[in-house]
Order: sequence, then structure tokens, then C-alpha cells
Amino acid sequence: MNQRTRIKICGLTREEDVDAAVAAGADAVGFVLYEPSARYVSAERAAELAARLPAYITPVLLFVNASANQVAEACALLPTALLQFHGDESPADCLRHGRPFVRAARIPLDAPENGDDSFNLVKYAHDFNAAQAILLDAHVDGFGGGGKTFNWSLLPPNVNAHLVLSGGLTPANVTDGILQVRPRCKTLAVDVSSGVEVSKGVKSADKIKQFVAAVRAADEKT
Repeated sequence: MNQRTRIKICGLTREEDVDAAVAAGADAVGFVLYEPSARYVSAERAAELAARLPAYITPVLLFVNASANQVAEACALLPTALLQFHGDESPADCLRHGRPFVRAARIPLDAPENGDDSFNLVKYAHDFNAAQAILLDAHVDGFGGGGKTFNWSLLPPNVNAHLVLSGGLTPANVTDGILQVRPRCKTLAVDVSSGVEVSKGVKSADKIKQFVAAVRAADEKT
């Protein structure tokens, strides 16, 4: 039976982009509450945009080393939001808000998982086993993603976790990414931001449609 890959469109800043994501069939939309990001929106703005979402499409709030008060204030404004942590948050930091959360893992761009100094995804997933999923993003300078892919083939063969593939995804490469990563985990979702943009923070409705179509094409092959 074909598996249905869940899709999140992240870094939304405009009403028309939220509407385009919904129309294309996204399962979730993401709002970046990290001020240095070009896609930053305030919690108040995120709440305005999320109010456009129909039932069963999930708003996701992305934080990077935010204070507990900042997270709590955003949660109060968006009571149905899923939380996504991209900084140096510990398991306890992620759990303290009593909300379902996704934890980002920063995957080296081209380094295999061996040796004492390499990133251990299996251990990371174990450490954050309370997360709804582990989001895989390329390790670049700074936080919040850099629109770069990592080498999917170097991921461990059996990660006992739900994974979200992110980092440099586009309509052109997401099918291949899904086919390579899905067999390695429990379930797989995908998360795209820059790959469906015309400029930072400005999405393309056509690119969003193309991305969703490419994901569904991958589903047909599994």
C-alpha cells in the first residue's frame, strides 16, 4: 500500500501564501518566530495568518533558543500549534511547554556517521524520543536552515523514529529524497521553504503546487 507523505510549507509571511499552501494540499504550515530570519513573523502575525487555516491543517511555530516566556506567549496566541525547535534546546526545554513538538537535527553536509566526532542520528532520536518527529536539516552556519541539502545516502539505515526531511528540497529533488530516506525510518514527512520561493519569505503558488505534485509522485512509487 502506498504511504502518504505529510507536507509542511514553512516560512510563510503572507496571506496569499497560506492560502496557496492550503489549496495545494499541505498538511501543515510553518511560521518562523526567530528574529534574525528573513522569514521572521511575530507571534501576533503568526496568529493572524493561522486564523486562515481550515480544520486539520496544523500551524507550526519554529523557535531558535527562545526563552520559556516567549514560547509560552506564542502558545497562548496559537493554542493548536505544533512547536518546532531548531536551536540548542535540551529534551527538558522541549517538554516544558506541554505541547507536541518536532526537534530539528543538524546533519553534516557530507560526513558519514562514523567516528567519535560525527553526528549520531540514532542517539539523537533516542535522546529526543518524546518528539513527534526528528526534522533533518543541513548543518550550516547560523540557525533556521540554509536551503542546502545534505547527503541523504549517508543516513543510517534504520532510525527508530518518525522523520521530517528538510534542507534544500525543491520540486526537482523531493521525489528522490523521499525514495532514499523513507525506507530508513518509521514514517517520513517533508518540509520546504526556500525551494518554493521567488524571494526570501515570498512563496510561489506554482512552485508549491509543483512540490506537492512531486511528493505525490514519490508516494506512487512506494
